[in-house]
Amino acid sequence: MGRELRRATRSIDSMLTGMMMPVMILTLFVFVFGGAINTGSKYINYVVPGIILLCAGFGSAATAVSVAQDKESGTIDRFRTMPILGSAVLIGHVASSLVRNLVAAMIVVGVAIAYGFRPTSSPTAWLLAIGLVVLYVLAFTWLSCAVGLLVSPDAANGLTFVLLFLPYVSSGFVPTSSMPSGLHAFAEHQPLTPIIETMRALLTGHPVGNDGLIAAAWCVGLMLVGQVSSARIHGRRR
Repeated sequence: MGRELRRATRSIDSMLTGMMMPVMILTLFVFVFGGAINTGSKYINYVVPGIILLCAGFGSAATAVSVAQDKESGTIDRFRTMPILGSAVLIGHVASSLVRNLVAAMIVVGVAIAYGFRPTSSPTAWLLAIGLVVLYVLAFTWLSCAVGLLVSPDAANGLTFVLLFLPYVSSGFVPTSSMPSGLHAFAEHQPLTPIIETMRALLTGHPVGNDGLIAAAWCVGLMLVGQVSSARIHGRRR
């Protein structure tokens, strides 16, 4: 974990991209597009949950590139010869990803409050929202580990683009009811929509409803798929 955090702080361009890009997207939507989008409430309160999860997804997907680089360079093979837990290298990637993404989410929330975001949630709802972000990061980081073990670093970059643009086809930035029928059906049934709706309800003091259970089920299911897949792929390497 310490190794990955040191590598993150030494890669200035990647760190700035991960920290500043969500802030730039937040600024763009709030001050450029926000006045033209009708969500029935203050737009910044609507869009911040989607930006938080976009930031977390992009940061989690970057783990695929780091894992692929360790695989190509022989670093993972070297760790496997040492008297440590065989999966320690993957656990280090996941733990450092969680720390990085929580810091990035705090930056996004701080900038959003400066822009006028006014959450009305209770301390319990804040804790639940943080827990949801943790589950979301763990789910997509474990999936990223599995991808990184399978493909080259260049190919692993493709996952970052998928998780960067997937929130746009959800309820993160506009209501799904405004989309064409085919796109509306996809947006309603992809995992990010219930996760974003749960986050939005927790931060704005609205009832969570069934979205909370669906969001938790998606996160736990994806995390188990990623963890089991990573363990099997890592265990088969010789």
